[in-house]
Amino acid sequence: MGRFLIDNARWLGTGVLLAFGSSFGQTWFISLFAGEIRAAYGLTDGQWGGIYTLATLSSAAVLLSRGGLADTMPLSRLAPVVAVLFACAALGMALGNTVWLLVVCVFLLRFCGQGMFTHIATTAMGRWFVATRGRAVSIKGLGYPLGEVLLPLPVVLLIGWIGWRATWGVAAAVILLVILPLLMWLLARDRAPGGMIAAMGSTGMGGTHWNRTQVLRHWLFWALLPLLLTPGFIGTVVFFHQVHISEIKGWTLAQMAPAYPAYASVTVATSLVAGWACDRFGPDKLLPIALIPMGMAMLLIGPADSVWMWVLMLAVMALTQGMVGALWGAFWPHVYGTRYLGSVRALTVAIMVVSTAIGPGITGWLIDIGVPFPDQGLLLAIWCFAVAAGMGFVLRHLRPFL
Repeated sequence: MGRFLIDNARWLGTGVLLAFGSSFGQTWFISLFAGEIRAAYGLTDGQWGGIYTLATLSSAAVLLSRGGLADTMPLSRLAPVVAVLFACAALGMALGNTVWLLVVCVFLLRFCGQGMFTHIATTAMGRWFVATRGRAVSIKGLGYPLGEVLLPLPVVLLIGWIGWRATWGVAAAVILLVILPLLMWLLARDRAPGGMIAAMGSTGMGGTHWNRTQVLRHWLFWALLPLLLTPGFIGTVVFFHQVHISEIKGWTLAQMAPAYPAYASVTVATSLVAGWACDRFGPDKLLPIALIPMGMAMLLIGPADSVWMWVLMLAVMALTQGMVGALWGAFWPHVYGTRYLGSVRALTVAIMVVSTAIGPGITGWLIDIGVPFPDQGLLLAIWCFAVAAGMGFVLRHLRPFL
């Protein structure tokens, strides 16, 4: 493992940096400003959730049409362009004062952060690595919890010190002055795995490279949709409504902050183990078990009467997030090949982004009509367990194709 890290430090570092940089467009980061944004623009939970849904759905649509650039445009050019656009979005959050501009900025934050930064990072790992793909994807995934550990508490403190708009200005400066130059340096050298597999590309089911049309015509993609949608949906709404949860439970955001290191630590450990398991046993073996921890976490949120239950709930949910991060990064090239990986991954990422879009809108509407989010946990838990059971049947029918 040590030699693997040393030999591939530049390219693994690119993945980690992109994953970390995506933090500024992730739901958990944007939600830290939810109370201030609602107050500044006079929005209810449902209205803010609706804006977030509209912006995120729009970002998914654009990602679906432009994600294929990862197949045709050198990443050394694509990533810096996205980073500049990302910084502009953060600056717009700092300077904007109309609702329509808020929608545009949230759209760009979601498109660049959760969308393109995540898409570029995972596509690169799937294409650059073959035999060690699972490990590469899981190491890349360390950037997500790194952001979740390092950023929440300083951001909360900055909001209290210099205000929420100035804090977005700091975020724009970090993207433009730190992340962008590092990306340009790391991507100055391209990488391709050696050997015949590199020349031909790693094939998928049936020894072929699957394009997007073929993927959509095969039963597997549609069977996997519930598993694709669920972690993003639930993970998003938990973080999106953290201010609402704090108000219901009587906790402060500062008291809830220790949950982030717990969440990140469990995500890291689970991701590394899951990456090893993907290389050793195959990523498909994770399909039936990935959602079980998330279902257990949703059972905890309703009866939670202590902030430490919040910490425990996020730690359990992190087991699922760690698994699915490694699972999808290794699974798509495993079953569909690498030649059209950018196009195929754009489709799957767009779907996951859609799940993060519809979650705040639906759950925010339920909150507005009198159903607090903690009370919604039981239904979400039942859904997780039902999908997990369904994935057992999917795995059984998938095995003959692999």
